[in-house]
Amino acid sequence: MSTDLVIGADGLPRCAWGASTPDYAVYHDREWGRPLRGDDALYERMTLEAFQSGLSWLTILRKRPAFRLAFADFRIEAVAAYGEADVARLMADVGIVRNRAKIEAAIANARAALELPGGLSDLLWSYAPPPRAGRPAVSAEVPALTPESTTLAKALKKRGFRFVGPTTSYALMQATGMVDDHLAGCHVTAPAPA
Repeated sequence: MSTDLVIGADGLPRCAWGASTPDYAVYHDREWGRPLRGDDALYERMTLEAFQSGLSWLTILRKRPAFRLAFADFRIEAVAAYGEADVARLMADVGIVRNRAKIEAAIANARAALELPGGLSDLLWSYAPPPRAGRPAVSAEVPALTPESTTLAKALKKRGFRFVGPTTSYALMQATGMVDDHLAGCHVTAPAPA
């Protein structure tokens, strides 16, 4: 078994990062890498990935309930209508990451998502690469970005999205099952094609 896998207290092999805290174990087992569709659901993940930039994902994961409350459960139409008073409210909300540029990006991204003819979900999934022949054997084989994530980032920026660079776009692809970066031997079953 790969040294990048850890046997949890439950006896199940997990990607090492997914066994590092109970919060990560639940996220790793139930969400990360599972195919996710739907404009609002993908907008939430895109927004949280942008807020994570420069921070630990664990910080964002633990603040997710507060983010959901602050951003109207990530309903695109609701967030797109936010104005300066909402920015001020969000900047005062100690439950979330209070970064003006990221808050303004979340609002701008909701507005950009409303302008997409086929919706955010269809656009994002159109950049998903074909499935690999197998899972990575070790974490060193997991890229930080790919040609697809670079192309996706450019397409999003062209449409007015912010905080969507190639690395953030790849993290979004990993989190939402567009790619399967669970390691070989991880107990999480490979997702069905979306």
